[in-house]
Amino acid sequence: MDAQKFEPTQETKLHFLDYWRIIRIRKAIIITVFLTTAIFATAITFILPQYYAGTTRIKIDPDTGDIRSLSETTSYMPYDPYFIQTEFEIIQDQIVLGKVIQTLNLNEKWGQKYNGGEPFTTEETMKLLGKRMSLDAVRNTKLIEVTVYDEDKNQAVLIANTIATAYRDYRLNLRKQLSTGGIKAMEDEYQDQENKIQAVRQKVDQLRKDLDIHDTDPFAQFPSPTMSPDELKQLDDQRIEGESLYMKQKEQLAGFQALDVEKLRDVLPTAYQDSTLTDLLKSLNEAQEELAKLKSDYSAQHPDVMRIQSLVDELNREVDDRVTGIMAGLANNVKSQKAALDSLTAALQEAKQKDQEEAIRGQPYWEAKRNLENMQDFDKILSAKIESEKLDLVIPKTSMVEIVRQAVPEKDPVRPKKTLNIVLGAVFGLVLGVSLAFFIEYLDTSVKTIDEVERVLQAPVLGVIPQNVGLLIDEEIESPHAEAYRVLRTHILFSGKDDKFNTVAIVSAGAGEGKSTTTLNLATVFAQAGQRVLVVDSDLRRPTLHKLLRVSNNVGLVSYLLKQNTLEQVIQTTRLPTLDFMASGKLPSSSMSILNSPQMRDLITELKQRYDFVFFDSPPILGVSDAAILASEVDFAIQVIQYRRYPQPMNLRAKQMVEKVGGHLVGIVLNNINMSQDESYYYYSGYYHDSGYTKGTDEPEAAGKTLDDASQTEIKQKY
Repeated sequence: MDAQKFEPTQETKLHFLDYWRIIRIRKAIIITVFLTTAIFATAITFILPQYYAGTTRIKIDPDTGDIRSLSETTSYMPYDPYFIQTEFEIIQDQIVLGKVIQTLNLNEKWGQKYNGGEPFTTEETMKLLGKRMSLDAVRNTKLIEVTVYDEDKNQAVLIANTIATAYRDYRLNLRKQLSTGGIKAMEDEYQDQENKIQAVRQKVDQLRKDLDIHDTDPFAQFPSPTMSPDELKQLDDQRIEGESLYMKQKEQLAGFQALDVEKLRDVLPTAYQDSTLTDLLKSLNEAQEELAKLKSDYSAQHPDVMRIQSLVDELNREVDDRVTGIMAGLANNVKSQKAALDSLTAALQEAKQKDQEEAIRGQPYWEAKRNLENMQDFDKILSAKIESEKLDLVIPKTSMVEIVRQAVPEKDPVRPKKTLNIVLGAVFGLVLGVSLAFFIEYLDTSVKTIDEVERVLQAPVLGVIPQNVGLLIDEEIESPHAEAYRVLRTHILFSGKDDKFNTVAIVSAGAGEGKSTTTLNLATVFAQAGQRVLVVDSDLRRPTLHKLLRVSNNVGLVSYLLKQNTLEQVIQTTRLPTLDFMASGKLPSSSMSILNSPQMRDLITELKQRYDFVFFDSPPILGVSDAAILASEVDFAIQVIQYRRYPQPMNLRAKQMVEKVGGHLVGIVLNNINMSQDESYYYYSGYYHDSGYTKGTDEPEAAGKTLDDASQTEIKQKY
C-alpha cells in the first residue's frame, strides 16, 4: 500500500477562534496579572491620602492698553487662547502665588506639616502649591477655573479663593499703575500743548496787525469775500441771462441784415412787433389794391390814378424809412446789450480778483488761525480725556477680572477617585494580561496546531490524542479514549508502503512527550482488533513500560541480545490474549550500543515473522543514538509530539535524524491536546471525553508497585 502523499499547507491568517484559543490557553497568566494589577491598584487607592478640591471660577478680559487712544471705541474681543495661556502662566508665577503664600503664611504652615517643623522657602512652597492646583479654561469662553487640592477641605477652598483674589488684585493694580502713568503722560502733553497754543495765539495777533487783516468774526477761518455768495450768484445769473439775450439779438440782427429790402418788408413784421410799420404796410396794401382797380378802368393819366400812384410811392418811402429805423434800433439794442454784458463780466472778475488777492495777502494769518483752532480743539479733547481717566481711576473695576463663583467646601474627597482607579486598574490588568499572554504565545515556538506541524515538519498528522488518556488495557474496549487510537490505527494501516511492513518504532524528540503511553495504547487497539501484537521496550536507559503494565523488568530485550535468555523466556503475556510484552531488561554499562548489533537485526526479522505488528518504544531521539539506530532497522517510524512542550526546531531536528539514518517516518502523533480549550481541535472533542486517569507523559499518575521478583512474572511459553 502506498504511503499517504502529503502536500504542505499554506500559512493562513489568524481567525477570531485563534485569538480566543490563545486567551483560553493562557487564561492562568491573564487571570494572575489581572488580579495582581487590580489588587495592587485597589491597595494603592486606599493607601493614598484623600484630597478635597476647592474650585473658583473667574472671568478675565484682556487690557486695552495703558490708556485707550482718543479715537478708540469699545469693541468685542474674540476668544484668544494665547491670552488665556499667558494668564495661566501669570497665575502660577510668583507674582500671584507669592502673594497667596504671604497672605496665608503657607511657608510656616506647610513647613510644620510637611517639612518636620522647618519652614519652607517661597520657591519650595510654590512648587508644592503648583502640584496641588490646576487651571482649566472653559472652552470658547473667557472663564477659567482655579482648582486647589488639599487634605483639609476648608484649606483647599481658602487657597483657591485667595488665588482668585490675588490675581484680580494683581490685574487691577497693574491697570492702576498703567493708568496713572498714562494720566501723567497726558498731563505733561496737555501742559506742552498749552504752551504751544499761547505761542501760536501771539503769532496770530501779530500777523493780523502786520497784514492789516480786518477779522471781526472769531470763528472765521477764511477772509470775508467782497461779495457774499448770494450776491455773486445773483450777479453771475444776470451775466448769463444778458449773454443769452445778447447772443439771441445778435443772431437775429445778422439774419435781418442778410435779407434784401423787399424780403425784409415781409419778414420783419413777423419777427419784430412794430405797430407803425404794421399800419404803413396795411395802408400800402390798400392803396396798391385801389390803384390796381383804377388802372383797370382808367388810364395812367387819369387824375385819380395819378393821385393813388403818388400815395403808393409815398407809403413805400415811409415803409423803407421805418424798416431802416427798426434795423438801426436793433443794432443799437445789440450794442447796449453787449455793453451791459461786458460791465457785468468786469464786475465779477474784479470781485474775484480782489478776493484772491486778499486771500493771498492774508494766507499766513488764516493758516495760523486755523492751526490755533485745531490745537485748541485737541486741547479740549485731551483735557476731557484726562478728567475721564482720573474719574475712571477712582471707580472700582470688575470688568477685567471678575470672580464669577467662589469656591465652597465639598462634602466628599475628589482624590483618589476610588471607583475610577479600581476600574482602570482592572482594565489595565486585563489588557496587560492579555498582551502578556499574546507575547508569550508569540515567543512560544512549540507545536500548537495541525497546520503548524504539517507546514514545518512536512509530514502528515496521523492522530490527535487528548489529555487525561489512561491505559486502554486497564479500561473496557469501548472506552471513550480508545477512539483516538483507533483513528490512529486506521491512518497507520493506510500509510504503509507495503503490507509486509509490520515493525514500528515510536520516537519523540525529548522525554516526557507521552511516547510510552502512546506505544502501549496503540498496541492495545491493534490487539483488540484481533491482531497478534508485541510491544518491545527498547528504551534501555530509562524503561517505563514495565511500570505501566506492573510487571517485572528482570529479563527482557537486553537478556535476549546478550544470549542470557531465549526469546520465549523474555516475552511476557498481558491481560489481552493477543498482546505480548518484552521488557527492556537490565542494561550493563558495557553494552550501551547493543541495539546496533547483528543480534538486534536478527531479532527484528524473527519478530516480523511471529507477530502481525511489533511496536518498539524507543528512547528520545535527540538524547541518545539508540532511537535513530532503531528507526533505521524497523519498517517505519511514528513521531510523538506533545502539544506545547518543545520548540518546533527540536521536533524538526528529530524528524530529520530519522530520515538521515534511512528511517521511514510515516507521520506525526499529537499528544496531550486539551480539547476543551483549543478550538483548533474542536472537531475531535465530540469523540473524546475526560477520564479519571491522567496520562500526559511517560509516567503514570498512580502506577502500581513494580514486581521485581521472578515469582510475580508470568512468562509466556508459546514457542
